[in-house]
Amino acid sequence: GRTLAAERLEAAEADIVFEDGEFRIAGTDRAVALVDLARSDPASVSANLVIDTPPSAFPNGAHLAEVEIDPETGKVRLVRYVAVDDFGVMVNPMLVDGQVHGGLVQAIGQILGEDATYAADGQLVAGSFMDYAVPRADDLPDFELIYHPVPAKTNSLGAKGCGEAGITAGLPTVMNAVLNALAPLGIHHLDMPLSPEKVWRAIGDARRG
Repeated sequence: GRTLAAERLEAAEADIVFEDGEFRIAGTDRAVALVDLARSDPASVSANLVIDTPPSAFPNGAHLAEVEIDPETGKVRLVRYVAVDDFGVMVNPMLVDGQVHGGLVQAIGQILGEDATYAADGQLVAGSFMDYAVPRADDLPDFELIYHPVPAKTNSLGAKGCGEAGITAGLPTVMNAVLNALAPLGIHHLDMPLSPEKVWRAIGDARRG
């Protein structure tokens, strides 16, 4: 930038100083703004940006789901769910369990039933819990939670976040389990939620070829 400014101002490069966004000839009021210099000859200007962010700690994990599907009704039943997570040092393990449980139930509900449907006139059809299918306790298996904590090196507690682990992992885990079960029929994609009717129709369409 200083070289271009010296050429523009017809001065020696050694006499050019940069202050307040301008290249200026030292001791004078003759100056050219950096932005104007860049606009006049963009091909000759290069820029570098370095962002120094504080170190962060991220959790790790692997989840596994086992499902059974009734081909006559399309009903999906979650048989088993295993979650292996690394949240670093867990300050309160009981709260961590609850956080993971809640996220998993939210994910399972979103995949297998919850659907805010609207009529053509914009009226909410699923306006009560009679129509909006949140999961009940008897819809869920016992969650097997396994922890392999590796202390984080970026904070004094060695802790990592666990707030969204259940829903973040639960959504693809359950969906992939369902699609894996349907893969022999050639079904490789379904949109959420997986209502029994949607699964039943997909099975029927696949069988009819």
